[in-house]
This record gives sequence, structure tokens and C-alpha cells, in this order.
Amino acid sequence: MFIGIEIGGTKLQLGIGRADGVLTSLWRGNVDVAAGPEGIRAQIQHAVPELLAKSNIPREQVRAVGIGFGGPVDSVAQRIIRSHQIPGWDDFPLAQWVSEMLNFPVVLGNDADLAGLAEALYGAGHGLSPVLYITIGSVIVGGLIVDGQIYTGAGKGATEVGHLLITQKSDGLWQQDILEHFASGWAIQKYAREKLAAGAPSSLQSFSPNFKNLTTQDVATAAQSNDPFAQSVLHRAISALAQAICQVIVLLCPKRIIIGGGVSLIGEKLLFQPLRQMVDNQVFKPFKDLTEIVPAQLGEEMVVHGAIALAARHHAPPDRD
Repeated sequence: MFIGIEIGGTKLQLGIGRADGVLTSLWRGNVDVAAGPEGIRAQIQHAVPELLAKSNIPREQVRAVGIGFGGPVDSVAQRIIRSHQIPGWDDFPLAQWVSEMLNFPVVLGNDADLAGLAEALYGAGHGLSPVLYITIGSVIVGGLIVDGQIYTGAGKGATEVGHLLITQKSDGLWQQDILEHFASGWAIQKYAREKLAAGAPSSLQSFSPNFKNLTTQDVATAAQSNDPFAQSVLHRAISALAQAICQVIVLLCPKRIIIGGGVSLIGEKLLFQPLRQMVDNQVFKPFKDLTEIVPAQLGEEMVVHGAIALAARHHAPPDRD
């Protein structure tokens, strides 16, 4: 048995399983940002025995622990490079730290890489290669899986799709910025709030006077109800995403691109259908129709599944659990 841990900017998840795509048990909690890394360490220390008790699995049956961390990691040195959400993680030896605390072997990976690994092994990319996973939430990150293996470049990460440079016409002007600043959930709601505050006509004006509670899901709901302003906001984001995906296809030509994260939940009609059409119209013609674009299948637990798979690969013979 293996334990998988997801450390995100807002949530902490631990699961236990046999690295077969099925979780025996799951523990979920919220991260206290103010408590910093020490607070997360305390949560993990208390959560592991709770998880084992809940699953009725003796501690002796646990072979190793895998961790998916929400930020760039050095997969060779097994250290955090930095966290963009919680101070105190820079150049931190997380694998060693958790191993000494729990007395288990520990292996560390980036959360998007592990989400991609899980989707490639058990989800929407099963049996295919190469597979690119993109998560679109408050940030945009990716993970490339080739023949069932995470591609990590020179060892400090790769496939940072959210930092691809995008050039597009917006509000009558040409703008150049990274994808994340056009198409993340944070960027979508920020753009919508600014335009509404400037007087853009929309049913979303009901959020006036300050629009601070407006979310990407609110924009999607209005777009579903044929609000022209909301539809234009989503079109701007999806156009940028399509441009980035065309860059990915011309460079990597993955068999399947899997999209997860909160923004992906706006669904087939509002996101996936227009995205596929834009990519089809713009993509490098010799590669047209070679890459499928599909939603993720594994839900909120995908990083935990990937962390368990990583632990199994590093700390057990391939024919054992």
C-alpha cells in the first residue's frame, strides 16, 4: 500500500491505495496559509494515523509516500523550488522533511505532473502517448507524460503551459502576455470585473457596485443564458488558450490533451466545443486531427492518485503492491 499527499495553496489531501487507480480511503482538509509550512506539517502528522485508522490498514503495510506539491519542484534534489501561495517553502527539502516525520520513504513531484501521470495511467489518457495534461484554475500549469513517464526536462520542471507568450487583439488593441494572464480563472474574473466596473452592459451588472464577489462560474452561467458580454469574456480566454494549444501541438504533437481544473468545469458547450473549433482552424495543418482535446476524468483526487503511482514506481518492485 502507498500513501499519496497533495499539498495545494488551499487544500491538503491524503489518500491510500495500491497504485491501481482505486483509493482505499481519503482524508481532506483546508490549508491554513497563515500557519505556513509548519502548520501543514502538523496537519500531515495528524492526518496519516487518521487515514490508516479509517482504512483499517496497519502502518506496517505502507511501503512509501508520494507527494504532489502545488509549485515548481526540483525532482532530482527532491526539494521545493518555491511556492507562489505559501511563504516559507523556497528551496525546502520536503521529501526528507516528511520522511523523517513519518518514517516512510518519500518521493516528491509537482502536482500538475502527477495529475497528468494519473490521467495517463487511469483516466482520460489511458493507453495513449504522449499525453499532455493542463489544469486551468487560479493558475495554468501542465504535465507531459511520454510512454507512462513524467517528462521533467533538465530536472527542475517542464511544460509550464501557463507561461507561453500569447499575442491577441483585445478591446481593439494588440496585447501580449502569458497565457495565465488571459485564460486562468483569476484572469477571467479580473477582466470581467474591470469591464463591468467601467459600465459594460450585462446581466452581471447585478453584482454592482464593486463586483468583488463575481466568479468565473458566474460569467459562465451568464454566457449560458446568452449574455453577449459574458460570452465575449469567455471567447477572449478561449482564444488565448487555443493559441497556446496550437503552439504545444506544433512542438510536441501529443496524442491527447486533457484539461482539468476549475475552469474546465464550465463544460462542453462553453469551453471544449469552441476550443476544439479554434484549434482546428489555427493548428499547423500537417498535424490537424492528430491531437484530441478532452476533459479530465479523475476529479479532485487526481493528484493523490498520481502521488501514489509515483511512490509505487520509486519504492516497490513493479509486480508488487
